[in-house]
Amino acid sequence: PSQVSFTLELEFSCSVLLDHAEVTLQATSDSTEATPQDNMVKLSVPIRYEPNLFLSSNTNLHRYEVHPLGTFTHSSGPEFTTMVKVQNLGCYPIQNITLHMALPALGHHQATILSVTHVLAENATCMLQPSNEGTQVVPVPPEDLLHVDR
Repeated sequence: PSQVSFTLELEFSCSVLLDHAEVTLQATSDSTEATPQDNMVKLSVPIRYEPNLFLSSNTNLHRYEVHPLGTFTHSSGPEFTTMVKVQNLGCYPIQNITLHMALPALGHHQATILSVTHVLAENATCMLQPSNEGTQVVPVPPEDLLHVDR
């Protein structure tokens, strides 16, 4: 008995989306065979398209002043806007995308350092949820920031 191994490489078009591909393989021989009916097989494999997502963000405030301990005021600081954009750079459509953003909200002694005033969404549904027990924000003591440049 002889054995042949080979690799099939299929290329798909962006204009025609398929959910599966079918391949028929048939072996023939000049010899006389007792069971020629098992010389053919049909394979059907599901096709999954790889997404090409690009995530970018931009903010209008690149510097934020943090006051020393004991001088913290409870008034609101400067408002800043952050825009987050998810783009599909591929040619295949993508469905059911979920983007989770964790916003730092607590500082030393549980001081609130960030509060979301409003959310504007284009082509998306946004839900603002407080952190639950599993993703609780851990306050950062000021000494942990002394060695960080940014």
